Amino acid sequence: MAKVAFIYAGQGAQYAGMGKDLYQNYKEAAKIFEIANESIGFDIARLCFEGPDEELMKTENTQPAVLTMSIACLKVLESRGFSPDVAAGLSLGEYSALVNAGALRFEDAVPLVKLRGKLMQETVPLGKGGMAAIIGLTNEAVVDTCKEASAYGVVEPANFNCPGQITIAGEIKALEKAIEIAKEKGAKRAIMLPVSAPFHCSMLKPAGEKLEEALDKIEFSDLKLPVISNVNARYIMDKSEIKNLLVRQVYSSVLWEATIERMIQDGVDVFVELGPGKTLSGFIKKIDKTKMSLHVEDMGSLEETLKALEDLK
Repeated sequence: MAKVAFIYAGQGAQYAGMGKDLYQNYKEAAKIFEIANESIGFDIARLCFEGPDEELMKTENTQPAVLTMSIACLKVLESRGFSPDVAAGLSLGEYSALVNAGALRFEDAVPLVKLRGKLMQETVPLGKGGMAAIIGLTNEAVVDTCKEASAYGVVEPANFNCPGQITIAGEIKALEKAIEIAKEKGAKRAIMLPVSAPFHCSMLKPAGEKLEEALDKIEFSDLKLPVISNVNARYIMDKSEIKNLLVRQVYSSVLWEATIERMIQDGVDVFVELGPGKTLSGFIKKIDKTKMSLHVEDMGSLEETLKALEDLK
């Protein structure tokens, strides 16, 4: 049997309508939406299925919505007898991976990521910080670009997604300078992203510190399967490490490319992306196109993935 990783979507992949057909067809999925509704006291199912977009796009709503949708996909796969050998998630998706591993209760995770979204959004005043995508430069060139542009303010690498695709975050002026420098260095594209906060950079350290207070109240359990952390691209060895890693994750670079490479090194042949969109599957293809990447977000993709997993047995 092939070695399978479940990987979880982060913020940005959300869309109105997500999860609806799984909810209608699988009682396991419906149950997850009901638990989410109860744990945050509002109808997140309705928000996922109907929008409106401007509400769904608010970070404090997006994060619990994507988490809920992702775990609904997981429960459907589990009901059909499939579970992973290892898990990881991009940024917000790391919470889904920890739920998958049994280290974090879903009903604790939902209000936690709602708070995380709120803190990440509120920490930096609107218009002061943002993010940009740099396409076609090496990791080293992007690190150098940020160093050079930092004379204009805070600017740091935020997400190392896959070869030649990196996002940076920081103060608007410094980001604009970094875009200029990246183009001079030969970037194919360097553009501002439509996000309202500088995620995964030191400007969000106060958000991480406030999140720590909430994490102090959470009881983590032993991990039932290996999970790789965004912060260091290493396996979380013990539940005692989780809190510190989740705090640091708010203001540290996401080492996604290194996370996937680590899984491949350890024998993973098949990646199943759970949650809205296929962003992570796209990254996998750029990291190693010989690996199989599947995804589950609706009945169509679920059927395809189940068939592929059955064939691998």
